[in-house]
Amino acid sequence: MSRARNGAASSSEVRSELTAFGPGKIIVIGEHAAVYGMPVLAGAIQRGVTARAVPGPTRIQAPPELTPPQAEALQRAFAAAAGDVGLSVSVTSDLPVGVGLGSSAALSVAVSRVLLQARGKPFGVKEVRELAAKMEGEFHGTPSGVDHTTSARGELILYRKEGPTKAVKAKKPVRIVVAIAGVRTPTKTTVAGLRERRMTWPKRYARLFGEIGVLAAEAARAVTRGDLAELGDLMTVNHGLLWGMGLSSERLDAMVRRMRSLGALGAKLTGAGGDGGAVIGLFEDPSDALKRLTADGVQCFESTL
Repeated sequence: MSRARNGAASSSEVRSELTAFGPGKIIVIGEHAAVYGMPVLAGAIQRGVTARAVPGPTRIQAPPELTPPQAEALQRAFAAAAGDVGLSVSVTSDLPVGVGLGSSAALSVAVSRVLLQARGKPFGVKEVRELAAKMEGEFHGTPSGVDHTTSARGELILYRKEGPTKAVKAKKPVRIVVAIAGVRTPTKTTVAGLRERRMTWPKRYARLFGEIGVLAAEAARAVTRGDLAELGDLMTVNHGLLWGMGLSSERLDAMVRRMRSLGALGAKLTGAGGDGGAVIGLFEDPSDALKRLTADGVQCFESTL
């Protein structure tokens, strides 16, 4: 059994089971900014999707937690990537679905890795990204690329749709609490509303996205210096801009306030936003916050970037 993230499988492995992991992601700074050409600070988290493949009819088993439309999208995405590879693939996940944590990208990366392993040729991040992008295109049409790029690289990055993606090395551990604040509005609904506002007031929204890009670049520098206080402040400012752009909600704002009351250096929504989804908080020591949120019935977990 091979658990390598990249590389070729041996012939004996192809005859048995292949396995690969795709991590989920969080946007630290820069929701929606990549679509408009701005940099985004994003990081892979420890939770994600594991794909397992054995020789057999070319097919993928949809996880039971997927809705029928999601399961149909998965079948289309798998068909686009797999061809007639002769593998039966199953996936398991400890990543909440549809809350802004890149679940489809994590699945695409995990499945792409087992498909590439089965080909028996060496491969790296570039090949994983390219195949995962084909699957993500079936899920989302024209994704920005930040989700599957972050998952494929498995690290904290400063991403730009047009231009080089840079690894961001943290001088100190960036400890994040991820909390789920209810079911999220479909991404396409949130994006459509944002697009309409941007078309109505193009100059204003260009300035706002430009400022978010500046925040992302400043946050990357803060991470490399180990300045967690500055990173936290930038996260909170970013949430304020997202709120002003109509991307937050009372549930998300309430969770941000809760994180701050528990000692977060900064907190914000992560992902597309909308009526619900995930909120992230930056902590020097998140243990007490995790205990108190869990005691309140909040679905939450820690991840270190």
